[in-house]
Amino acid sequence: MLPLNLLVELGIISVALMATRFAGFGRKLAVATLVLLALAAFSPLGNLLLYPLESRFPPWDPSRGAPDGIIVLGGSVDTDLSAAHHTPVVPHAADRLLAPAELARRYPNARIVFTGGSANLVSTDAREADYSVPILESVGVPKERLVVERDSRNTYENAIFTKRLVAPKPGQRWLLVTSAFHMPRSIGIFRKAGFDVEAYPVDWRMGGREDLLSFTNMSADGLGRTDVAVREWIGLLAYRLMGRTGELLPGPAKD
Repeated sequence: MLPLNLLVELGIISVALMATRFAGFGRKLAVATLVLLALAAFSPLGNLLLYPLESRFPPWDPSRGAPDGIIVLGGSVDTDLSAAHHTPVVPHAADRLLAPAELARRYPNARIVFTGGSANLVSTDAREADYSVPILESVGVPKERLVVERDSRNTYENAIFTKRLVAPKPGQRWLLVTSAFHMPRSIGIFRKAGFDVEAYPVDWRMGGREDLLSFTNMSADGLGRTDVAVREWIGLLAYRLMGRTGELLPGPAKD
């Protein structure tokens, strides 16, 4: 459960309790909820939770040579809004779609793979790949270089389906492009699937160590960072318990 959802539910419960014989507890719960809301919205809490995720993998080192392939994880396009408006809608993480264009120009022999279907619990014909591929083409990725995986519903299926699709050969080097906060879980999942990839983090949500103790006067920013961080930590724990990653917080491979 995400922090904002939980706090809203606690607020509703506290108001309901005030109309019962547990009114005293309801008032205390309301005060506690407001304090937690203020911490999530204005304090450095979100940054403190995000930093270990975003700093886990350094920027990719191009000095090691050209990659054989580049894998782009979905997560930028809202499939429902795109289907409703008949055009790609990118509400967040646009870097995931922009970075591959520069990589494609820099490494003309690398294969470009986009992986992303529909994360909706209810089956739908709208697939993220169908809206993301035109964006990649419009920013300069040639259509003939694109390999598209459009059936995956989550990061685990991204790894399984992509490996099956591209059949990586021993010794090949593949880059994985996704948000910096999402990189530890993504790398862990790909490793567990037997597909060694190199991290190419993008879409940072904070500047760095200097932001660790920074307060914000924009509640939406603070709540957004806290929500993203908590969701990712929950995902890391869940995937570790399910055996889909080999460690709680995957990091760079040891040479």
